[in-house]
Amino acid sequence: MWTDDVPGLIRCWAAGYALSRDLPPPDEEPWGLRLDVGLPHQRARHVLPDADEVTVRKVARHIEDAGEPCVWIKTGLPNATVAALLGPDWTPNDPGYLMSTPVRSREPAPPPPAGYTAVQGSQHGVTRIRLLTPDGTEAASGQVALGRGATVAVVDRIETHPDHRRRGLGSVVVRTLTAAAASAGAGHAVLSASPEGRALYTALGWRFLGPFGSFIHRAL
Repeated sequence: MWTDDVPGLIRCWAAGYALSRDLPPPDEEPWGLRLDVGLPHQRARHVLPDADEVTVRKVARHIEDAGEPCVWIKTGLPNATVAALLGPDWTPNDPGYLMSTPVRSREPAPPPPAGYTAVQGSQHGVTRIRLLTPDGTEAASGQVALGRGATVAVVDRIETHPDHRRRGLGSVVVRTLTAAAASAGAGHAVLSASPEGRALYTALGWRFLGPFGSFIHRAL
């Protein structure tokens, strides 16, 4: 069911993103969800699970009338479609991609490659994995959020240091996180992939559900 319910997955992503980033839960708005991020370059995000032309224009007008800089709109529409609906005060981010995968409780977490040590911990519904070199340097990391009672986990902040890429570390991180999500009761996982990350997730069997890009109002 979940793999075909894109608006539902976007809502799950917003809730998990807030949990992962230690933000307040999303606020319901007439057009979707608002995440108060509180960063100088990203004060808030408006996430539109059911975006269409009318909704995008309405949200953009609301933000413009409020004079809010560094507020984002994130939708499941192609960037080119959204760009045609916005004025000159809006700047696109790199394209994003909504992806999902079922998680299996019997799939064990893979061991790290030789020369690396895995350090894993969980707190407040978020599990984090770090792969360290012998001297304690962080080579790769990532985390997964699964709120109480949720069945869809949100994978977030997958990063591999440039000096340690092409060694399978990203694959180990993602597979470890999905194993942890399954153990915590999730049936599916979802994420917002970058153009670079999409290839990794596709190779691991994740399914591309559609574009998931964002635009910034008066970016710094």
